[in-house]
Amino acid sequence: MFFSRIYDTQLAQASYLVGCQATGEALVVDPNRDVQRYADAARAAKLRITHVTETHIHADFVSGARDLAALTGAQLLLSGEGGEDWQYAFAGAAGARLLHDGDHFMVGNIRVDVLHTPGHTPEHLSFLVTDTPAGAGPWGLLSGDFVFVGDVGRPDLLERAAGHAGTMEASARTLFRSLEGFRALPDHLQLWPGHGAGSACGKALGAVPGSTVGYERIANWGVATTDEDEFVRMVLTGQPEPPRYFAVMKRVNREGPPRLDALPRPPQLPAAQLERVLRDGCPVVDTRPAAAFAAGHVPGTINIPLGASFASWAGSLLPYDQDIYLLVGDQGAAAAAGAAGAARDLALIGIDRVRGAFGGEAISAWGAAGRDLATVRQATPAELAELLERGEVTVVDVRGRAEWEAAHLPGVPNVPLGQLPEYAGELASGRPLVVHCQSGTRSAIAASMLQARGVRDVINLAGGYAAWARAGLPVVRQHAPALTPSESVAEPALGASRLR
Repeated sequence: MFFSRIYDTQLAQASYLVGCQATGEALVVDPNRDVQRYADAARAAKLRITHVTETHIHADFVSGARDLAALTGAQLLLSGEGGEDWQYAFAGAAGARLLHDGDHFMVGNIRVDVLHTPGHTPEHLSFLVTDTPAGAGPWGLLSGDFVFVGDVGRPDLLERAAGHAGTMEASARTLFRSLEGFRALPDHLQLWPGHGAGSACGKALGAVPGSTVGYERIANWGVATTDEDEFVRMVLTGQPEPPRYFAVMKRVNREGPPRLDALPRPPQLPAAQLERVLRDGCPVVDTRPAAAFAAGHVPGTINIPLGASFASWAGSLLPYDQDIYLLVGDQGAAAAAGAAGAARDLALIGIDRVRGAFGGEAISAWGAAGRDLATVRQATPAELAELLERGEVTVVDVRGRAEWEAAHLPGVPNVPLGQLPEYAGELASGRPLVVHCQSGTRSAIAASMLQARGVRDVINLAGGYAAWARAGLPVVRQHAPALTPSESVAEPALGASRLR
């Protein structure tokens, strides 16, 4: 048996290539949109992809299952579980075989048994893999978003991201029952989940790529918790805000993602066009590091630095129905490569309307033409404390709600970064506006977003809450409130009764 984990750091997402080396047949589980990557991996292993499947309708990236099956001529296998509302709309047209609990299929001499493991989503499947020539029984479980290393799939996304009100408690209890089946599996089984640390599909995912059922039974809080009510309380408490694009991905992947023959390479545009693009109201994303952006940037551009969280924040802050332009700090071939990488990351979450890219010369040309570059002022914790004491600034905490509830600056309200665009107008108070997060990364993005929306006097707290706390300045510490199972996690928002 051949086995390979193919990991995408932008999405903190794992796909799997499982092959029978005797027959040369192979299965890909949970491919993302970069389908050529899987075809190349199979070719390098001297395998041909004959089966393509996925564990569930994904919310955090555009599925590549249909495209990969079409590219390779493989059989497409999709979940037929979950009820009428959770069926793949394109399954019939794509010639897909629908899988149900208890089914199995063969990939050469590799047997794959289908387990229905709902809770994270109603249609979720896990795959039990057996290398039949070894004669040793099942080898491992490809668990998707059901069980992670150190965590379990979150059951709140149907309500919080997809808008299915009142489903969190029922989904949590369904997940608990699915975990009862997981506990009954043999200790030695390898566990290979669909995500790693950094994914918003759980709240405490481990960075170790794989584990075993036996170890997770001991070390994973979700698997180890055997009291159902306690499990429901714990699994619904402290979950991070789902990125806003999750709702779009869920719909796109259920209805059928648009075909993408190749990941886009945006054309390089002359610096002179930047002014027109901004005048037309198109978002321009400056992908340089936050410090470089703060030191000088073209007014109206938004800073989302390239890095592990680029796609996540882009999906939360950029529109899906407008043309997008990129601005990278390099020039020439390096700029083209950087723009292509950024466009690829955006395509993975369905932002396909990247119409062009500018190199670093666009920033230089802007200043050379006699136009001012904008900056983002940085304040130390001591400087902010003085400004607060004199009542000269408004401060907003852009961390997640759970972070804010655990500890925050006295009197400072919380508007999580993903919610910020809709409240930008209300935050303009006539006084300088200070934004902060935990370390300064998210607040740098927030500052750029606010500036682009017309809030001119924006200050970023250098080092964020962590620096404030290290300086020994006052904080309000509290435990995050325990949620009742049926309670919706409404985001703190602006307004006399909601801005806290």
